[in-house]
This record gives sequence, structure tokens and C-alpha cells, in this order.
Amino acid sequence: MSSKPQALTSVGPMRNFAANAKKIATELIDSNDDLVEFNKRLTGYYQQLADTWANAQKKVNAKMPEIPNDQEQFDAYKRIWIDIFDNDFTELFDSHKFGENYGKLVSSELELSKHWEQMTNVMLQSANLPSKKEIDEVYKELHTLKKRVSKLESQNKNFKPRTNKDD
Repeated sequence: MSSKPQALTSVGPMRNFAANAKKIATELIDSNDDLVEFNKRLTGYYQQLADTWANAQKKVNAKMPEIPNDQEQFDAYKRIWIDIFDNDFTELFDSHKFGENYGKLVSSELELSKHWEQMTNVMLQSANLPSKKEIDEVYKELHTLKKRVSKLESQNKNFKPRTNKDD
């Protein structure tokens, strides 16, 4: 065996990992672009929420400039606050701009998930472990078997054995 560090990657699980390292590096590079897109969309999403909140609060402050002193004034303040925030956020959530940004946010999140799942599968494969898909198939089969056993047990409880009594 060689004393060179690269010789370590020629045996055992590290051999598989070294062979798959290029796949992982490619996924990382691809996921970086999607991560930038996700962060851009997430920033836009929170910016829309923050702007709507600030504008709604300005409207509430303009309508009720004084701090409520008694319960009646406080209840009136709450009703105004709820009405204004309800209207402003409903308007935001109904807007085309919000829907478009939110849709792209979810899409970019799903793209990131695909990259992470792909990288995880490569690492699991390198370690000779089952992938998420394989584990999900096992769980599905286990669930089906549990249902069958439960059904057979319930049928068995309803089954009355014959007795050979001569009357």
C-alpha cells in the first residue's frame, strides 16, 4: 500500500465516495444558483409582509392617535387595528405581485430540495445505505402488511370454531 494520501481513497467506502464526489460537487454548484434565487424570493416575500405591516400600522396610528385609556377605547382600538390589518393583508395576499413572488419562492424551494435529496442519495449510495426512495418503499410495504394482518386478525375474531358435540 502506498503512503500517499490519494491511496486512502482507493479502498473501502472512501473509494465509492471519491467516485461520487464529482456528482456531489456538481449538485453543490447547481444548488448554489437555486439558493441565490430562493434567497432573493424569500427577501421579496418578507419585504412585502413588512411593508404591508408598516403601512397598516401607519393607518391605525392615523385613525387612533391617542393611547387608549379605558376598556371601551381599547376595544375600539382593537377593532380598528383588526379591520385595517385584515383589509391590508387580504389585499396583499390577493395581489398578483404577491402570488407571483410566492409561487416562485415555493418553486425555488422545491428545486433546492431536489438538489439536497440528490446529494443525500449520492452520499447514502457511497456508504452502501438505502436511499430515501427505497426506505419509503419499505415503509409502504410495511403499512400494507400491517393492514393485512389487522384485517386477518379481525376476521379471525369473528370466526367461530366448530365444535363436534353429538346431541
